[in-house]
Amino acid sequence: MIVDHIGNYARYMHLSPGIVRAIEYIGSTDFTFVESGQYELDGKKLISIVNRYQTKLPDKAVWESHRKYIDVQFVAGGHELFGYIPLSKAPAIKSPYSEEKDVVFYEPGAEKFDAPAGTFMIFYPDDIHAPGLAVGSPPTPGEVVKVVVKVAV
Repeated sequence: MIVDHIGNYARYMHLSPGIVRAIEYIGSTDFTFVESGQYELDGKKLISIVNRYQTKLPDKAVWESHRKYIDVQFVAGGHELFGYIPLSKAPAIKSPYSEEKDVVFYEPGAEKFDAPAGTFMIFYPDDIHAPGLAVGSPPTPGEVVKVVVKVAV
């Protein structure tokens, strides 16, 4: 997993070409003007998903990992909390791997980190993550604009 501010994107130009294209895309696009939806940037090899939603309470977290795609996630607006666990410390599997949806679901983990607007994250196949969680004490749902670029492994 990588977590950083999009202003530091030049530090990651040594990564794979697909990840570099994803980072360049999120760093050069004003998502205020991009409609929610799915966009093929390079066929099924590079897919952008633009979402606008309310964050959810941490007890509603969905812990997941993928095998076919690397997730490059970008908080374009708002603020959310993410759960994270390395696959090597995976909790019990809740739903086995779905080849069709490229996802495994897990029982909840405990580690979380803050992702304010401008934060991008790279989740590899060995990173279990739980996006879209409300921040604050107590957690309060809020509006988020998030972009997920799926990069084929």
